[in-house]
Amino acid sequence: MTAVPVARSPRRYDPERKSRIVDAAIDVVAEHGVAGTTSRRIAAAADVPLGSLTYHFTGVDDLLEQAFGRHAERMSPLYEAHFHEVRDLAGFADAVTDLIHGDAGADPRDWAVAYELYLAALRNPALRSVTESWMRRSRAVLERFVDPVTARGVDALIEGMVMHLTLSTATFDRAGTREIVGRLVGI
Repeated sequence: MTAVPVARSPRRYDPERKSRIVDAAIDVVAEHGVAGTTSRRIAAAADVPLGSLTYHFTGVDDLLEQAFGRHAERMSPLYEAHFHEVRDLAGFADAVTDLIHGDAGADPRDWAVAYELYLAALRNPALRSVTESWMRRSRAVLERFVDPVTARGVDALIEGMVMHLTLSTATFDRAGTREIVGRLVGI
């Protein structure tokens, strides 16, 4: 008997595959949350074989760490740009108010991914480095206008008020938010 050679399909050249998988992971987290994120869902969203995930990542935790890191890297420049034209404390308070009310380029999907990151970091210490780096970068922007202690408070206020706006069925008055921010920064 002669062995019949097995025909193999040519290997597909796909230099963007790993990046596409990371982006797909962000999309899956946005749609299903971390709890609903599976390798199969990510592979399907990236349109890659399931084995590609194990080839490029040590596991789902590694993939999530890279995905959340990419999300933070994409969001940070938007955050920084939002404060670019601010020249005084009143302008700073206005910019913070606008940020809280969704006028800074982030949409509900972006915030959902951010909150999924925060929740996942509670249980996965490797993700805390991503959250800490992101918070440091955000506070550095705020510290251009206020002292470090106030910057930390403003950062927490932004996160908390966005969460309240996102989760509450009540409406929030922009003027009321501006008053809260003004009180915090002392104007």
